[in-house]
Amino acid sequence: MSTSLLQSISDRLPALSRSERAVAEYVLQHREEVTRMTLAAVSRAAGVSEPTVIRFCASMGFAGFRGFRLEMARFLALGVPTTHSAIEESDALPTIITKIFDHTISSLDHTRRSFDPDSVARAIALIEAADRLHFFGFGASSIIAEDAEQKAALFGKPCSALADPHQQFMTAATADTGDLFVLVSHTGRTVPLSTIASEARANGAHVITITGSSTGPLIDASDVAIVTATLEDTDVYTPTISRIAALVVIDILATTTAMKGEHVDLARLRGMKQKLAAFRSTLDPGSAPE
Repeated sequence: MSTSLLQSISDRLPALSRSERAVAEYVLQHREEVTRMTLAAVSRAAGVSEPTVIRFCASMGFAGFRGFRLEMARFLALGVPTTHSAIEESDALPTIITKIFDHTISSLDHTRRSFDPDSVARAIALIEAADRLHFFGFGASSIIAEDAEQKAALFGKPCSALADPHQQFMTAATADTGDLFVLVSHTGRTVPLSTIASEARANGAHVITITGSSTGPLIDASDVAIVTATLEDTDVYTPTISRIAALVVIDILATTTAMKGEHVDLARLRGMKQKLAAFRSTLDPGSAPE
């Protein structure tokens, strides 16, 4: 089901008969238990007949109780249902903390299950062949680009993360076959980035897109698209899961390049990390980053 199973049940409550509503309310309150119960057990617990439970399952689009129970188990296996962990103004601090963690874990697991390793493999090949990497994004996506620039040592080649769109376009307009552009856009419909992608490719450069959408003009203008399907929520209090998912993709690209690529000297990289740790200890404790 494309929407949350539990949300679908909640939405259908007003349209159900009184006896079917009793089944729905029991399921919503005992979702974990239902995945381990028999048809007879659910009918007894809800105070209805077995045919009523079957009719409820049919109302939800399932051929029978077994199919409904399996779908509930699969749904819960993805993590805490995000639609039932919406943050309320009345929530206490511990509840807010739990809901944000649950929402993030559930959504990232959803992203992982739908992730395409082949797109990462194609992206790694382009990174290996490039001389220079350019990470561009607008708004929140520019933060992801800056994080990628910080991993230049792992990529083993010059990295830039220009924030100004004019400078981004000028870089694309003067690009050549040694340039690789990694463009970040959750919607995949940021028009200036699509223009930059087309300009870069017209000059012989390659383009990788990290996006939450499987279609769109940015994907059409790219050589490789890495899609991070997330359980994004437009609720004002919900954390931006798409940004976290994109940051994970950057980590995957950087780590894989460092470990599998030919342009990174791992011994030299380890030496740099040791020296960096020693350097940090010489900084003023009041200004040193943790």
